Amino acid sequence: MDLGLIDKVAVVTGAGKGIGLAITEAFLREGVRVVAGSRSETLELAALGETRDLAFVAGDLATTEGVEVLIRTAMGRHSRIDVLVNNVGATQPRTDFLAVDDAQWQRGFDLNFFSAVRASRAALPHLLADGGGAIVNISSLNARLPFPNVVDYSAAKAALTSLTKALSEEFAPRGVRVNAIAPGPVRTPFWTAPGGFAEAVAAGAGTTAQEAVDVVVPQQMGITTGRFTEPEEVADLALFLASPRAANITGAEFLIDGGQTKTT
Repeated sequence: MDLGLIDKVAVVTGAGKGIGLAITEAFLREGVRVVAGSRSETLELAALGETRDLAFVAGDLATTEGVEVLIRTAMGRHSRIDVLVNNVGATQPRTDFLAVDDAQWQRGFDLNFFSAVRASRAALPHLLADGGGAIVNISSLNARLPFPNVVDYSAAKAALTSLTKALSEEFAPRGVRVNAIAPGPVRTPFWTAPGGFAEAVAAGAGTTAQEAVDVVVPQQMGITTGRFTEPEEVADLALFLASPRAANITGAEFLIDGGQTKTT
C-alpha cells in the first residue's frame, strides 16, 4: 500500500530506542525524511543516519530548550514539518504512592506530558503554515488502566490522551489531525533493560526476567494473545495514522494491547 509519505518530513521524539526507534525506521523505509530527537545518539540511530535521510538532535526533551532546538533543527534542515510523533517517555517502578515525591512527579510529567505539550506548541505553527499534517502521541494503556507501581506515569499519560482530543478539536478543522496510540506492554528496554519492569516482576514471581516477559506478565495482565506487543507493530500503526490514508481519523485513541482491555 502506498501511504503517500515519500519526501514528507517527520520529527520523532524519544527516537533512540524501543518504540521511537521502530517508528523512525518505519518512516525511513517509507521515504520520509526524519529528524530524530533523543538524549543521546544510539548505535542504531547512527547506523541509520549513514544510509538514510536522518538528522539526529541530542537534547533533554523534558525541557523547553531541548524541544525547541529539535524543532528549529527540523525547520533549518527541511523548511517544513509534516508529522510530529510525541513518543518520548519513561518511568521507574514505584513501591507505592507515598514513596513518590514532588520532584519525581514533576520529572514524570515533564517527560511524559509536558514534552508533548512543548513539542506540539513549537511544531504546530509550521504544520499549519504548510497546509496541515499529523501529530501522533504515544500514550499508554496506563492512561485508562492505572497501576500503583506507575502512578505518576499513568496520570501523565492520561493527561496526554486528554491533550490529544483537545488539540484535535482545535486544529483538525485547520488541517492538522491529532491521534493517540495507547500500547499495553511492549517488548522494549522499558521492560527488558537491566533494572526494568521485567526484573521487578521476576523478583516478585521468583523467576527470570525473560520468563516474566514471555509468560508471567501476559498471564497476570490477561493479555489475550498471550504475548507482548512488538515495537514494530506500534510503528506500523503510527505510520498509518501519520499518512494521508488516515485523512479523516482524528481525536482518536487506538489501543494496541493484545486484548488486555476487556471493556468497550
